[in-house]
Amino acid sequence: MSILIDESTRLLIQGITGKEGRRASIAARAYHTIVVAGVTPGKGSQNIDGIPVYDSIEHAFKYHPDINATAIYVPPFAAADAIREAIAAGIPLINVMTERIPIRDTAECLALAHRHKVRIVGPASLGIISSGKGRIGVAGGDDPDAIYALGTVGVISRSGGMMNEVSWQLRRKGIGISTAIHVGGDLLIGTPYADALKLFEADPDTKGVVLFGEVGGEYECVVAEMLLKKQFTKPLVVFIGGKFAQQLPEGMTIGHAGALIEKGKGSVQEKETALRASGATVVDRYEDMAIVIKDVV
Repeated sequence: MSILIDESTRLLIQGITGKEGRRASIAARAYHTIVVAGVTPGKGSQNIDGIPVYDSIEHAFKYHPDINATAIYVPPFAAADAIREAIAAGIPLINVMTERIPIRDTAECLALAHRHKVRIVGPASLGIISSGKGRIGVAGGDDPDAIYALGTVGVISRSGGMMNEVSWQLRRKGIGISTAIHVGGDLLIGTPYADALKLFEADPDTKGVVLFGEVGGEYECVVAEMLLKKQFTKPLVVFIGGKFAQQLPEGMTIGHAGALIEKGKGSVQEKETALRASGATVVDRYEDMAIVIKDVV
């Protein structure tokens, strides 16, 4: 099995007429995913590589009522409206690739999605890939089969590039992947680690998870709490990037918008201590994640 996407995914791409939207449509179709339609306001009636384009999601649903996921590739100023439109349409999975969305817009959209029981992955997400079944976004680049092999380990990452790197390291050790999910690098994200772990916990074919975290925020500490409560019971191997941040001034943003240490919280040391105390296996080098998970799965 897998989480979030599989052979039944019917994908809409908001912003399909842009460069990145079109690239994502090509990538999705090249990796087993059916892209049924695209939406760009004012550009309805166009056709992008055989995919019909509509002015609105409402119009797209008239012809494609089976849409059950959307990828958002629109400029930051338009992202909130695109997300609200997808929520109003009742699309259960919204993968937001747009970066630099204003924090207030993100907060309001996440709250709205929660009220409507809609899942958002992102913002600033590279995408999701279920090995051999489908992908949203461009995870794996032009040759995802060289990185992602079907298997029983889930991958969660705050970094899109490291999601690919970790998955490749796993493959080199003969370990296949059920689903890899880039949760996004912004300060606020729709599906934090703990929520993704709950999905993997419910997936009978995922036997363990590797998690690539990073300095800043408290998402890893929430994972530690859920482990103590036995809300995730499968093997979990974690690497936290950004040890060098302890040399930098407090409050400095490093890399992703979410990599922010404030008032002593969010440090690598704090996260590693909490995770080890809760039963997770924390490694000092990301290359060791594949070695350790292979021993326990």
